[in-house]
Amino acid sequence: MSRLLLLSAVAAAGSLIVSQPALAAQVKVTVHVQNLAARNSISFAPLRFGFNSGVFDAFNDGAVAKAPIISVAEGGSGSAWLPAFHAADPGAVIASTAGPLFPGANASGGSFIVDTTKNPYFTFAAMVIPSNDFFIGNDDPKEYKLFNAAGALQFSSINLTGADIWNAGSEAFDPLNAAFLVIGNNALRTPENSVVSHNFAELAGFNGLTTAAGYVFNSGLAADSPIYRISFTAQSVPEPGTWSLMILGFLGVGAALRRRQNATLFS
Repeated sequence: MSRLLLLSAVAAAGSLIVSQPALAAQVKVTVHVQNLAARNSISFAPLRFGFNSGVFDAFNDGAVAKAPIISVAEGGSGSAWLPAFHAADPGAVIASTAGPLFPGANASGGSFIVDTTKNPYFTFAAMVIPSNDFFIGNDDPKEYKLFNAAGALQFSSINLTGADIWNAGSEAFDPLNAAFLVIGNNALRTPENSVVSHNFAELAGFNGLTTAAGYVFNSGLAADSPIYRISFTAQSVPEPGTWSLMILGFLGVGAALRRRQNATLFS
């Protein structure tokens, strides 16, 4: 009888938990990045990224680049991109990877607790090096809806090719001013006064020049050349309310068993 009582009480506790209103889907998300470019081709500055509500729009194709994306594209620093992201979306979970990321290398971007009902979108940006102002990133802030309504991943990776490389149009091409080249001085710049557009072909202008990492650069890029992958894994995190209900349920089990035992002792 005690076993039957235990099973009944556990079922009742489970019923109590299931009957509660659905809570926000909290998940632990791990980010991993890979440089897929060919040997001696492009490297990348640290990836700036955030799980967000889809309101932060850092740049637009065909428009003049503003400070947030220029900070990434010209120096890889994110010094304006990160604060602008936070100001536009204070509830976003924002972070950066370590860098630089050389051809063939990979790195962990860290793990984060994300409320998928509030922050279902993923936004990112990173400078392509060597360059004066080239970068990767999403133009549309709602391009990558990482989580569905149930809080599950809708895709496990974002894969970029040469055709996805952007030119900020803010700094003119000049190896002497380019980041990540031995002969370059990234503190110097010549305004280009153009607009954001896709461009990978211009990177071939750095071919034969020595990078700060010691390899001689050779772009070798085509529109369909794999260059970068961002991978995601996720696992659910029990809500505090769920734990409380579970504890209450099992306290109820204990109380019921004690009453059963007492009734047996004094019968």
